[in-house]
Amino acid sequence: MKNILLVDDEPLMLDLLSLYLSPRGYHCIKKESALAAIDYLESQSVDLILLDIMMPDMDGLEACREIRKYWDIPIIMLTAMSEKSDIVKGLNTGADDYISKPFDEDELLARMDAVLRRRTKNNGILAFQGLVLNQDSFQLHYNQQEISLTPKEFGMMSLFLTNPNVVFTREHLINTVWGYGVSTEDRTIDSHVRNLREKLRRAGFPADDHLLTVWGVGYKWNGQE
Repeated sequence: MKNILLVDDEPLMLDLLSLYLSPRGYHCIKKESALAAIDYLESQSVDLILLDIMMPDMDGLEACREIRKYWDIPIIMLTAMSEKSDIVKGLNTGADDYISKPFDEDELLARMDAVLRRRTKNNGILAFQGLVLNQDSFQLHYNQQEISLTPKEFGMMSLFLTNPNVVFTREHLINTVWGYGVSTEDRTIDSHVRNLREKLRRAGFPADDHLLTVWGVGYKWNGQE
């Protein structure tokens, strides 16, 4: 049975989600605030988080950033906002998927199953055109040749390979790789990206075709094979 953490400040929504998911083999843990959810994660493990965006004290976007600092748990954002910018914000904070309220129950279940399948299939291994990144051993290889990375470079590489074709701002990279609230200048990000590109080049990987600069915004990984 999968443990699902439901986070929403509306008790009725929590009850409805639990009522629908419990008969389908999910054990639902209900929390009415992001702070309560994070406190729960300090001592308990879950397989998936359904996280509402609009909440008092700490909204879902900030909560997602905090969770991503310490746990690699699949997150689906629940939002009443359908604007593209809000959807992008949710994905850029580290969410695996999103669904807008009001949502179809069968669609929610399908999205949950898809996210869980992707995580199970990856099993900590990310592969792309001869690159193999092992998130458990913190190693990166290209055509069986190890590429030595610093912890920050590894964090960036993991983020890029996990989210191909997503544009990450420098601020997002700072919050995700360095930690939310850490004071780091943009040129530090640029320096780490240059070093990462150079290491990939030296190993023979065509870094300039995939680790791209999006001028005025940040960086993205071109996921086209």
